[in-house]
This record gives sequence, structure tokens and C-alpha cells, in this order.
Amino acid sequence: RRNTVPKEDMMKRWLIVLATMAVAAGAQAADEWETDFAKASAKAKAEGKHLLVDFSGSDWCGWCVKLDKEVFSKKAFKEYAKDNLVLVLADFPRDKSKQSEKLQKQNKELAKKYQVNAFPTIFILNSEGKLVDKTGYQPGGPEAYVEYIKKVIAEAKKKELEKAKPETPA
Repeated sequence: RRNTVPKEDMMKRWLIVLATMAVAAGAQAADEWETDFAKASAKAKAEGKHLLVDFSGSDWCGWCVKLDKEVFSKKAFKEYAKDNLVLVLADFPRDKSKQSEKLQKQNKELAKKYQVNAFPTIFILNSEGKLVDKTGYQPGGPEAYVEYIKKVIAEAKKKELEKAKPETPA
């Protein structure tokens, strides 16, 4: 006699599998970097977050690969970024077959606007798109990188508050 599973049980199993896959895909999407700069800027403004823009040569730049492997792909960075940053990847791969012409054009315009001449170049912009800091690869892993970003953002916020403070007459 064959071991048969009732149709309802089989459907429940498939629904569980599909739901698990959807949750996993959603979690993975949270790790994804935005490539549409305008969309990322709008999100940063709406959420009051800073932008971290990574100008990278993902398939040829050794320091870019090292930065991604040692910092951006690590849990400590991802957890901080999820709550505090909007991540943007402006990639300049040798293999452009996976990028639309529109994306290539956007990335070239961004590189020109921010005068990028080396890779990796990382810009931290405030929620209004104003430059806060420019950096690149830094040794020390994700914890040190996150501490650096926190410090830079805290200093920028302090300067913004000081600028906004009205002068008091002496």
C-alpha cells in the first residue's frame, strides 16, 4: 500500500514552504543596497536618515571587495545601517551587462558631481543630500567602521544645531 498524504496536508506544507521563502526574501531585501539615487534620497529625507553612498568597482577593485567583505557584509554593519542609514551603491563594474544604460548614466553623473576619482569612495550625506563626510576603506572591521560613521554623523548634527541656534546679543 502506498503512503499518501491528504491533499489538504500537502497544500499546507506548500504554503509553509512559500511563506518561509517569502520571509527569507524579505530579510535578504533588507540587506540590499539601493541603486536608484533619487529613490534613496527620497527615502532618506522621509525617514530622516543619512545616506551612505558607496562608489565601487565591484568586479575589479580589490579594496572595494575587501571593504564589502570585511565591513558591509557583516552583521554589526547591517544592523546599524538598517536603523540609521539608507545605503546606495554606485557601482562601476567592468562587466556592465548587468546594469541598464540609465543606471550607468546615473552613476557617471554622480561620480562627476561628487568628483570621485578613486575606488572605493564612500560619501555620507545628510537627509537633505548635503555632504557630511568622504572616506573609503578603513581597517578595523565593521565595529570600527560603524563607530566612525556614528562619530561623523554626531559631529555633523552638532554643527547643524549650532548653525540653527539664533545668535544671542552680548
